[in-house]
Amino acid sequence: MVLAAVGQLCSTASLAANLAQCQTLVRKAAAAGAKALFLPEASDYIGSSPAETISLARSVQDSEFVLGLQKEARLAKLHINVGIHEPASNGRTKNTLIWIDDKGSIIQRYQKVHLFDVDIKGGPVLKESASVEKGMEILPPFETPIGRVGLSICFDLRFPELSLALRRQDAQIIAYPSAFTVPTGRAHWETLLRARAIETQSYVIAAAQAGPHNEKRVSYGHSLIVNPWGEVVASLGDEYEEPQIAVADIDLELLAKVRREMPLLRRTDIYPQV
Repeated sequence: MVLAAVGQLCSTASLAANLAQCQTLVRKAAAAGAKALFLPEASDYIGSSPAETISLARSVQDSEFVLGLQKEARLAKLHINVGIHEPASNGRTKNTLIWIDDKGSIIQRYQKVHLFDVDIKGGPVLKESASVEKGMEILPPFETPIGRVGLSICFDLRFPELSLALRRQDAQIIAYPSAFTVPTGRAHWETLLRARAIETQSYVIAAAQAGPHNEKRVSYGHSLIVNPWGEVVASLGDEYEEPQIAVADIDLELLAKVRREMPLLRRTDIYPQV
């Protein structure tokens, strides 16, 4: 077994302040003996408007946030999965998830394919597509010190087709870094995460933003790690006072046992393969 850490923070429009929060989480994860740290969606910043979201985007080569985390990964000898923004060619941004290895190199990049456009009665009106370019492909799962990881982001959680496609490519762990709203978090967060773990027989690691980012936006928190049997094996709350981590062993023998003893033999002769 090997230890994974899930981190929780409250990003604002200050990249420097957000980097400081993430540096704290890296040090906590390293001290706990974790081999990989999973950080939330938009860890670099959360703007208060589409215009601010676009204006703050930097390439990874020019981002003080990304460069700082690459340095931390190298010093701590820790793999880091983190959600960031990158400029898009059409004047929007990309909602991206990058994997930084323990040498500080960016070795994987996934761009969010399902964008969060909602109008919640009595809650927030959010239109991610106003400032964000949608991704156009699923990133194949890749080898890491904790197992084969498949990447997705936040609203992707509501689409089992994506997690099933990752499972079909032998993902053992699926990451869902997120910034869930409070109303949708209360209603669906844990239920959806446990469902994705059960139906793919995989570990699910969901790092979450928590608390008030600005006067317009508050995130639900409740970062979780769920095992392939659907059990929550690590969790955090919704209150934000300081950056926090939770850790859990990734037991690939348990994963193999679940898949062996309850094989999910799909009837692709009568419905399409996802």
